Amino acid sequence: MGVVCLDAKSAYQEVETELRKHIAGNTDTIKMLFIGLVANGHILLEGVPGVAKTTMSKSLADTIQADFKRIQCMPDLVPEDIVGKAYYDENNNVAVSKGPIFTNILLMDELNRAPPRTMSAFLEALEERQVTLSGVNIELPKPFMAIATQNPLRIEGTEPLPKVLADRFIMRVEVDYPSMEEEENMLRIKEAETASETKKVLSTADIIELQKQSKSITLPKDVSAYITKIVDSTRKDMHVVMGASPRADISFLQCSKAKALIEGRVEVTKDDINFLAKPVLSHRIVVRSTGGIGVNGIIDGIIATINR
Repeated sequence: MGVVCLDAKSAYQEVETELRKHIAGNTDTIKMLFIGLVANGHILLEGVPGVAKTTMSKSLADTIQADFKRIQCMPDLVPEDIVGKAYYDENNNVAVSKGPIFTNILLMDELNRAPPRTMSAFLEALEERQVTLSGVNIELPKPFMAIATQNPLRIEGTEPLPKVLADRFIMRVEVDYPSMEEEENMLRIKEAETASETKKVLSTADIIELQKQSKSITLPKDVSAYITKIVDSTRKDMHVVMGASPRADISFLQCSKAKALIEGRVEVTKDDINFLAKPVLSHRIVVRSTGGIGVNGIIDGIIATINR
C-alpha cells in the first residue's frame, strides 16, 4: 500500500479478486463502483431490496482501507442526522459535533425515502465536498464518495429523486436479480463467510493517486465529438421531455478516463463511451409517459442511430 507509482490495472484486479470472495455476480456493478471512485464521483445504485447493494458498498470500503458509514434514510431524517450540528460547550464556546457524512465512503440507503430538506443538505456535500455548520465551511475527507441506493420508483412509499439531486451522481447503476448460478454461488459464499475476512489491498492514498493518474488519460477528438453528439441527441429525441445537461459530458469524460486507466490503456475509446452510456445518462433523462419506450431503449436507439 502507498506505492508511489501505482499500476492501476493491477490495483483494480486485486480489488476485484478480493470482492469476488464476498459477492456473487455483479461484475459490471463492481467495476462501475470502482470507476466512480477513481473518477471522484458519486454513485446511485437502484434495485429492489436484498440484491447486495449495501454489501458491495461496505466490501469496497473494506478493500481500500477506507472509513465507511451508512445512513438509513427515513421520512423523519433531519439534516443534523447527516451533517452534524454546532452547539455551545460547557465553557460557552461553539463546538461542532460532526455527523456520519465525515467519512470516505458514505452509503445513503434508500435515499428516495428522505424528506426534501434533508436531501438539500446532502446536495451541498455532493457538489461542494463540504458541510456548512453554524456558518463555517468544513471540508469532507479525501477521498469522499457517496453511494446512494434507491428502490424502484414509487414502491413502498418512495418517490423519484429530484433531478437537481440525481444529476449530481456521476452514474446510476441498476442492480438486477442474480442468475440462478450466481444465486447458488452466493449461498456458498455465505456458508464460508465466517472464516473469510476482507483483505485490505489498497489505501485511501492509493485511490487519490489513481484519481491523479486518470487525469493524464487522453481523450481523442473523435471520442469527445462522439460524447457531445450522444448528449445532444438526448435533447432532440421525440420521446424525451428533458435531455441530459452538460454535466453528462463531464461525467463521460471522468468515467471514461477512469475506465481506460484501470484497464491499462492510455486513451479513451468509443467502446468506453458505449459501456458507460446508460449509467451516465439514464438518471438525467425525463421520458414522456406516453412514449412507450424506456430510458434504456432510448439510449440504445441514440447510439445505434449515431453509429449507422
